[in-house]
Amino acid sequence: MTATNGAATPLSRYGTRVPTVTPRPARTTAPAASTASPTAATTPVVTPTATINTMIVCLPDGLPSQALSATQLDRHFGVSGTLQPRFWATPNMWLWQRGQLVAPRKGRPVYCAGGPVKLLDLAALRHAAGVGAGIRHQLWQQVVHGTRPATPWPTLLARHLADPARYPRERAEADFHQQPRVNAMRMHNAASYGAAYLAVGELEMFQAGPMAYQHYSATTAVCGDALLTPDGHKLAPASDALTHRVTYLEQAMRYLDTAEADQRLLAVAL
Repeated sequence: MTATNGAATPLSRYGTRVPTVTPRPARTTAPAASTASPTAATTPVVTPTATINTMIVCLPDGLPSQALSATQLDRHFGVSGTLQPRFWATPNMWLWQRGQLVAPRKGRPVYCAGGPVKLLDLAALRHAAGVGAGIRHQLWQQVVHGTRPATPWPTLLARHLADPARYPRERAEADFHQQPRVNAMRMHNAASYGAAYLAVGELEMFQAGPMAYQHYSATTAVCGDALLTPDGHKLAPASDALTHRVTYLEQAMRYLDTAEADQRLLAVAL
């Protein structure tokens, strides 16, 4: 039992004085600082502009054939370019139907810059492009054997555009070209330029695997890099990154697969 004297100093039962201890206020735990501050600076996401070399134009009905010349493309479609013999004509067309083709060339298969869908052998063109891509991918595997996967150029370009001051373009180009896999491709091209050429710009497509590269090449042979519908709507990839190219090719192939037999197509090199 603890007693208390007049001085209000408590005594223990053994007679010793015990200092009064004032209770401390309860400690209030401060809330943890948020790691994701709304005012924290974030790195902006910049999408580089896609490279458009070939555009497929779906011609509106009633457009005269005189409008299909290179000098009239800008006037009618807002496209400055030249006609590109890209499509294959069907091998069983009648001689009079050849007049419906745009800029046909001699030979078999007959290359042309366009014409009605019913006179274009799009399936054969896709198949041939896919077969050629399979052979090219086998060669690519031999060329880059022993090298590590490389960072594609669109990835480094996007990083540069997001922060040009800290990551200048010169450094991005140096980082890209110093990769062993890129150098292996460039060295091959320097030694065997021609049919065996391996486009460094398709590095990401090559790295996606043989089947993916075949599908990419086959669909690109038909769809080009952009597609203009008869009502003026433009389909195009958001950038040169493979994911954006795939999105475009999905949309363009779906459109062309449902096109009417009399729909006229025109390939234009920009």
